[in-house]
Amino acid sequence: MLHPICAKDLTGLIRELGFLPLFDNGIPGFSVRDFVPAEYWFQEGVPGPWDWREEIAAAGEIAYGKFFGKKAGFISREWLPDFANYRRDGYDFDALWEDGLASYREKQVMDVLAAGGSQLSYQLRERAGFGAEGLKGFDGVLTKLQMRMYLTVQRFEYKRDRHGAEYGWGVARYTTPEALFGEDLIRSAYMRDPTESWARICSRAREIVPAADRAALERLLR
Repeated sequence: MLHPICAKDLTGLIRELGFLPLFDNGIPGFSVRDFVPAEYWFQEGVPGPWDWREEIAAAGEIAYGKFFGKKAGFISREWLPDFANYRRDGYDFDALWEDGLASYREKQVMDVLAAGGSQLSYQLRERAGFGAEGLKGFDGVLTKLQMRMYLTVQRFEYKRDRHGAEYGWGVARYTTPEALFGEDLIRSAYMRDPTESWARICSRAREIVPAADRAALERLLR
């Protein structure tokens, strides 16, 4: 199987597999870390998966976010509908809120995105009412919304100095999967029962890592 050495290679691998966590997760063979040679990981002057994830997110063809055990990973367009159908359990966010299954803090974040479109993380924090004197637990709220497939990373952006050069760490810009990939795609598995989508996801995961402990694999995918 392909051992990626650039963003294009990694994109091809994710499309082939369907979905893949970024880092080690206790299941051998089920992370980007298992496929990319060690010399491409966090080496000075050598672009690697930490850099490639930014290219992949910006391309808008593969979803990137905290999708697996509250940690980062990738999901292809082909598999996004089943993840959305299963993780949302048939609920769009508004219905989730109306049925009392979403928190006020989650609602604040989703309202900002609905009103103003995609937001850089620091913009979203401020506009949703989080901060030193405001709501608490912003990072946890973002993680939960990503795990439930209501939020994804659109791209990463950098601050620029007075000469126009980028500096510092990339800042995540968040949006909804519907805004990034289109409602028709994201909701295209809604005609299935969520349990059918779950069975499809588990079956595909077992094809990717047939020797994995079944219970551990399912915990990671829930």
